Amino acid sequence: MKHRGWVRHLSYSLLAVSLCLRAAAQDAGTGFDAFELFGPLTLPDAPSAQRDGAGRPGPSFWQNRVDYSIAARIDPATHTLAGDETITYTNHSPDALDALWLQLDQNIYRRDARTALTGRFGASGATAGFVLDAVQVDGRDVAHLVDDTRLRVDLPRALASGVKLKLHIRYHYTVPGVWGGRTAVTPSRNGDIYEIAQWYPRMAVYDDLRGWDTLPFLGAEFYLEYGDFDYAVTVPSNWLVAGSGALTNPQQVLTATQRQRLAAAAASDRTVYIRRPEEVTDAASRPTQSGMQTWRFHMEHTRDVAFAASPAFVWDAARINLPDGAHSLAMSVYPVEGVGAARWDRSTEYLKGAVEHFSAQWYPYPWPVAVNLGGHGAGMEYPGIIFDGMNDAGKGLFWITAHEIGHTWFPMIVGSNERRHAFMDEGFNTFIDVYASDAFNHGEYAPKRDSEYAPLGGNPVDEILPLLADRGRAYVAGASRFGDREVPSLAHLLQGRAWLGAAA
Repeated sequence: MKHRGWVRHLSYSLLAVSLCLRAAAQDAGTGFDAFELFGPLTLPDAPSAQRDGAGRPGPSFWQNRVDYSIAARIDPATHTLAGDETITYTNHSPDALDALWLQLDQNIYRRDARTALTGRFGASGATAGFVLDAVQVDGRDVAHLVDDTRLRVDLPRALASGVKLKLHIRYHYTVPGVWGGRTAVTPSRNGDIYEIAQWYPRMAVYDDLRGWDTLPFLGAEFYLEYGDFDYAVTVPSNWLVAGSGALTNPQQVLTATQRQRLAAAAASDRTVYIRRPEEVTDAASRPTQSGMQTWRFHMEHTRDVAFAASPAFVWDAARINLPDGAHSLAMSVYPVEGVGAARWDRSTEYLKGAVEHFSAQWYPYPWPVAVNLGGHGAGMEYPGIIFDGMNDAGKGLFWITAHEIGHTWFPMIVGSNERRHAFMDEGFNTFIDVYASDAFNHGEYAPKRDSEYAPLGGNPVDEILPLLADRGRAYVAGASRFGDREVPSLAHLLQGRAWLGAAA
């Protein structure tokens, strides 16, 4: 009994000391709490057979697979893209799935979208988003539900582990105008430039972390499954199309001269014109000037594809030298407005240099082509193609080219969840940019010493680095609503959160 009383007395004493220390730790109204600062480390995820504590794949790791076959047609009179897509979805998970979830990113341009509350897109630029003309599983119509930028497809019977199905969707949408940013119709001297991304219903990810990851699209970035793509783009016959992956029907869509030049470029370390600036308005630079033509592309083991189409493109290319004697092809397409010795004439040189450096430093570039598009200037990356600005020049063009193609390594190869953790790929990519600038042409555009997050770090209480997609949009909302031309404050962030919460 004495022993128990002594223990109880000691426990009370230690508790009193602890409370005194905690009070002392919260120093003079500063709010500093040493107990919180030096508290036990809790890792994000407990280890399991699927992943260890650091998130690395374990012995029972699995990943679902999505293969796409898509046929798209663009009507320039109405700026409409009509698509017919067949998705082969393979369930490698141990779970039976009674529904499938897809992402309908074009729905952010609807007037009733969550993004409308952020002020990111003006009402005059709104579209109807994706219009679904048919949704079928294994050839039969199925019930489905559209919720903002998400689509739920109810399955007639659960998809068992190890089984695949075919999901067929026919759809159309109006391509946004120049205000669209990541996907747009941009006017140029010799015709519109169609920058086509997020252009088909895309499968959401089902993983061992959350099951279906159904975060809505708020203008942030992506989390997608991997697979192979076969896609076809039908456009007026006087247009050129450049897209992710390998062009599989050059005999049908290129002239004999262009095919010869393309073969020469594949063997050249110097830039070779496929279509020269003075040939853009020459009818002889296209196999035919009437009707429509279909361009076909194939890309393996990728999570997405994008493309650009226009009658206005100058086109050039050069060989990319990869480790172990492998090769790829750097290509640039841009209007005559971008032509110039210190401008897009050097785009392919910049692209080739960046891909060769990153491939030697980190991991070999995995795809047959890398395309730089000069258009609206979204500064946006997709597997195998990047969207930059036709008016970019000099070091700015080099830096944006290296940065956007640098996203090939993170997140396109690594496959991180950008929608939840955008800082990961932007942080890594800003880091590798530094060394790409040092390496290119004996440091022609070095040094580059920047951080995408440093300008936002002025307020020590702002949550910057691990910012989630919805909070990133909230920053934009707060800044635009309050007219803040500098760093959005914490008050702006909280106000932005309130607007987005009202839309949820």
